[in-house]
Amino acid sequence: MSAKTYQPALLSVAVAALFLSPCAALGEAKVVAEKPKFDSLLSPEFGGAKMKTFKPKEWLEVESKIKIMMSPEPKSKTCDRITVKWYVAVKNPDKPSTFLKLTKEVEHVNIPLNEEVYVSAYLSPASIMRLTGGDRASKQAVKFVGYEVLIDGKVLASETDKGEPKWWSLPSNNIAESTTVPVLSKAETPFAQMWWDRYAEVKSKTGP
Repeated sequence: MSAKTYQPALLSVAVAALFLSPCAALGEAKVVAEKPKFDSLLSPEFGGAKMKTFKPKEWLEVESKIKIMMSPEPKSKTCDRITVKWYVAVKNPDKPSTFLKLTKEVEHVNIPLNEEVYVSAYLSPASIMRLTGGDRASKQAVKFVGYEVLIDGKVLASETDKGEPKWWSLPSNNIAESTTVPVLSKAETPFAQMWWDRYAEVKSKTGP
């Protein structure tokens, strides 16, 4: 390969690496995070070619507000990707007075800097039925919920709704890790396209 073609190729690789680098590699990042909050949401109804009759059931949503800052601030004014790790302790339906620890990692992309955005996770109606034996999204089924915000593998913020800070990492005789029911990202729910500008964008499974 000649020098005339080799040098532009190197430049292209360097530019690509710049845009694909985690935002922590481009400057010092800081994350401000608020305590997570619960809400119950009915399954949404969408118009289509043919409407079908069904009774919407309740989902349990946990969301929190975060803000990312960087110094120096890149020209893009965005952090290209972060990971939010969710931890949810729910009542164990098979063993009273004990709890199951559910976990979920959600990767977000193109997060605007110096702007408050929301991150969220969900329990489906089927999961709620499995845990409580009922259709109602009872917040009483949840003991604790917490999350961590990671950039380039480093935890820059963590919050919990109540209990000990980072309770999910403390030894406990009555909280056991479980995959009994899945915790879902917004992109894995019927709410995927709703309130789009409120939430940090979830990375597509087919994306880069």
